[in-house]
Formats: sequence, C-alpha cells, structure tokens
Amino acid sequence: MKRRRGSILTAMVILGLIAYACIALMNMRSKVAAANETEAELRDRITEIQEKNAALQYAIDHQDDEKTIEDIARDKFGYVRDDEIIFYDAGE
Repeated sequence: MKRRRGSILTAMVILGLIAYACIALMNMRSKVAAANETEAELRDRITEIQEKNAALQYAIDHQDDEKTIEDIARDKFGYVRDDEIIFYDAGE
C-alpha cells in the first residue's frame, strides 16, 4: 500500500510540474510575440529617423547650392520668380 501511495504522489507531482511548464511556455510565447511586435515598430521608427537624417544631411551638404536655396524659398515661404506665372487648381 505504501508503494502505491508513493507512486500516486509522484505522478501528481510530475503532472503538476508539466502543467506549470505548459503555463510558463504559453506565457513566454505571448511575451515573445509582444517583443517581436515592439521590435517591428522600432525598426520602422529607425527607418523613418534614418530617412530624416539623410534629408537633413543633404540640406547641410547643399546649403549653398542655388537650387536648394530656391527650393526652400518656394516650399517654405511661397516665393516665385519674377518671370513665373502661377496657376492654382480650383479642385484643391
């Protein structure tokens, strides 16, 4: 009888450990999925920042170019040349 009790107790302990391991594995899977999602978001953000840095570096490298100065005057301040005729689209 003692041998039977010991084997039942051992089986219960093993089942408990297996259940704990399964629950821990499921919890870890959800954490890994969340970490992968965060990683993807951060990679996108890094790409955006790198593109912005490249644009800023281009602006720094070409700050004395007439074309760059003209583009800034047009885009930021709305300036036009004296000999230009500006047409506006009424649909916008």
